[in-house]
Amino acid sequence: MKPFYGVYHTGFDEWEQHDRIMAEYIWIDGTGINLRSKSRSLPDKIEELSDLPEWNFDGSSTEQACTEDSEVILKPVAYFNDPFRGGENVLVLCETYSWTDESRTKLKPSNTNFRHFSEPIFEEAEEHHPWFGIEQEYYLMECSNAFTQWPLGWPQGGFPSKQGPYYCSIGATTCYGRSIVDIHYRACLAAGVNISGTNGETMPGQWEFQIGPCEGISIGDHLWMARYLLGRVSEDLGVAVSFDPKPIKGDWAGAGGHVNFSTIGMRQEGGLKEIYEAVEKLSKKKKEHLDLYGLDNEKRLTGKNETCAHDEFTCGVGDRTASIRIPTSVESSKMGYLEDRRPASNLDPYLVGAILVSTCVSEESKHEKPMFEHFEKWRAERKALEN
Repeated sequence: MKPFYGVYHTGFDEWEQHDRIMAEYIWIDGTGINLRSKSRSLPDKIEELSDLPEWNFDGSSTEQACTEDSEVILKPVAYFNDPFRGGENVLVLCETYSWTDESRTKLKPSNTNFRHFSEPIFEEAEEHHPWFGIEQEYYLMECSNAFTQWPLGWPQGGFPSKQGPYYCSIGATTCYGRSIVDIHYRACLAAGVNISGTNGETMPGQWEFQIGPCEGISIGDHLWMARYLLGRVSEDLGVAVSFDPKPIKGDWAGAGGHVNFSTIGMRQEGGLKEIYEAVEKLSKKKKEHLDLYGLDNEKRLTGKNETCAHDEFTCGVGDRTASIRIPTSVESSKMGYLEDRRPASNLDPYLVGAILVSTCVSEESKHEKPMFEHFEKWRAERKALEN
């Protein structure tokens, strides 16, 4: 595969690698939304996951360990083509683990390793073939430095005209950042990420890409890799990316991570009955779901800007103000999927996918409690740091 983007057009991408490849190891840091990565050389082309060795990093620099015991282990869980370096080079998504004690004989999942806890929930539901599609909204931000950011296309320190002209817009006065979006789209396709589309959103500088359909835990792998690729593309073009659910206060749109979900039963003839049964189950676990659906999500779920209030639960056909939307095509064909519109743009896809499966398929998996306990411990740590 030849690289197609940015600095890699300068010619050095054609230099001989002498049968070695570059592997970029990628992981989620202690914030639960930011990604980190570092590179290493490997002797052969990667044919399967087991060809990728474990590695480690300094967790005291990523909010994942203390300085006195800073080593965090990287365990590869998925790999993709590297569209930036091309050739046989790869991007490696990793889970993170820490040692349980000084004997260094046993590992435990690190603070943001929610994939580890979600995996057994997905495995329980394999026979139901749960499919997911995630609509990832985000903001492109102008940034002269890390501390002064403002949405792309907005007057510096001011506000644009009211929302309306920007959704799926075309033209220099309404559309900002299309080149970044298109390069990211191509990067995802080249990497092998299952991206299904993009569109401009309701606020200037706000965009969306869609990942899926993906089955089971792979939805998390593909969404995180798509986020990594977006970060790399925007980095080279001097623009920041924000997954904040509500970066601009007031009557401006927030950013969601709507999740489309179905089982094989929902997708078959007469599946609408199973869809409504799932909605009924979801209505009884409103709080549990919202706890896992993204930090600061209550700032977005106000009942305005195509959201349902965070303390309510509603379902409607074609209704974008509902908690759960049943697409009109699904209602008509009596089979398909449901859209959970509550998750925020900073959602962890492993957590959200797992709790949907646990509620709608397993009817509260026995593995749900350990996942919640790990999440609550991490959330308490985050709140302590903020205070």
